[in-house]
Amino acid sequence: MTYDMFMAIEVAGSQELFHSNANSERLGLITQPANPQWNPDGLPIGLAKWSGTGGWPAKGGEKQPVVEQIGLNCAGCHNSQLNYKGKRIRIDGGNGNSFDFMAYVRAIDDAMQATQKDAAKFDRLAARMKASSPEAKASLRTRFETEAGHMNNYRTRYLVTPIPWGPGRIDAISAIVNRLTATLTEIPENASIAYAPTKIPFLWNSPQGLWTQWRGVQQDPIQRNMAESMGVFLNINLHAKSPAEGLFQSNSAVLNLQKIENQLGRLAPPSWPKEVLGKIDREKAKAGKALFVTTCAGCHNAWPYAWSEPNKQGKRYILVGLTPQSYVGTDPGQFEDLRPDAITAQLSEYLPPEFKGKTTMPTGELYVFLQTKIMDAALAKLKFTEAEELNLHGYRDFPLQKPAQGVYKAAPRDGVWATPPFMHNGSVPNLYEMLLPASERTKKFTIGREFDPVKVGVDTNDKSGFLLDTTMRGNSNAGHSFENAPRGKGVIGPLLTDDQRWALIEYLKSIPEVPGRVTPFGGPPAK
Repeated sequence: MTYDMFMAIEVAGSQELFHSNANSERLGLITQPANPQWNPDGLPIGLAKWSGTGGWPAKGGEKQPVVEQIGLNCAGCHNSQLNYKGKRIRIDGGNGNSFDFMAYVRAIDDAMQATQKDAAKFDRLAARMKASSPEAKASLRTRFETEAGHMNNYRTRYLVTPIPWGPGRIDAISAIVNRLTATLTEIPENASIAYAPTKIPFLWNSPQGLWTQWRGVQQDPIQRNMAESMGVFLNINLHAKSPAEGLFQSNSAVLNLQKIENQLGRLAPPSWPKEVLGKIDREKAKAGKALFVTTCAGCHNAWPYAWSEPNKQGKRYILVGLTPQSYVGTDPGQFEDLRPDAITAQLSEYLPPEFKGKTTMPTGELYVFLQTKIMDAALAKLKFTEAEELNLHGYRDFPLQKPAQGVYKAAPRDGVWATPPFMHNGSVPNLYEMLLPASERTKKFTIGREFDPVKVGVDTNDKSGFLLDTTMRGNSNAGHSFENAPRGKGVIGPLLTDDQRWALIEYLKSIPEVPGRVTPFGGPPAK
């Protein structure tokens, strides 16, 4: 939304400003003090101010005005904080464990709806925005109703789900696909219900991995990052009648995305802060390492990692396990999330040959088509050298390998201690329970900000947070089970003794074994 309006709006139930630190904390953002150079208004981590237009000509061809806006950046979802006995541990590139995106959107919609209905509330907003004359207030009212309508439409059409997401979880698949196929195309019938909220993933080792995303479906970093920006409200024109009128155009900041990706390649997994959380038992960690290598590394890999063969560019990538959902047995919601078919409407004549002129097509196919057209249009505006283009695509070989279907990615576990709760949908509170038979795991637990350094996860004794019910659709904590039973159908390893569980936990606390160790992009140096 526009920046001046965001800074002036009050919460629904009081005169407290919506952007106040107290309200940001309630909704799970990490607050920080104002900085006169970088953050003069003291915005919380994850919210950013920027100036720009829609990125395409307005109707009639007139030039659009430059407007200051506010929105989410990467850190909103990928920075986290762990609290322990009054100490706060910042995790850069983490899993955004406290930010409740669904609650945030609902709260700001509540605030805007209340402001429309309450004359005194609107008058205070107008005073803060220096709209004092009747004409200025009338103009502001029109503008406010437009922005409030967009927010309410997003909440009531596309954020409707029987499964509350809670902190640190977003149904990113439906959020991104709905935005492209339903919201921006102005075809609301294409929307899918968000049945599969998943934990926000940590980012270290992502550029170095052979595959990314929970389902192991992505290799090209610019395609991945463009899709993420499409999900967090990149301005895109998908309603125009033709490319000549702006169809597929966006205001994507491709070069910024490239800088971010290159920066991520230098991000080290976080090391266990022994001065806050206690010392690591190195002998126990050594025993846990041996057990991890024989029991877990076949899927999760282990330092110094197994790597792919060099590609045409001489680059190698960390091998990540791609385990069929039918084998690992974890929640299948990611594969059942989208409605099967979508209406094509004004897009029909621009579709690939096999769908051109058709009124419907598979939803996933329409999403991939739109994502590709938007990215191609953005890249066409830029003139890259061959070297720059190779960097943009992470030195991947084209055509890209077709991803496997129905699999979950198992990436290296370095730094995993800092990313509770666990499983792809955040349905297991701590590492100890990850090593139990699935039937013995907690069915309901509270997700707050307090950290448990013993079982390594969320402190389930803190009852002030969000209650996660693993019996609800999309929230299952089944699978990835250690028990004495045939492998497969959710069983991945043998029943462990308690000593073995504690040894594995001590090892997981200890990695990376060298603080600040950055994985070399493209593979380790040749020996």
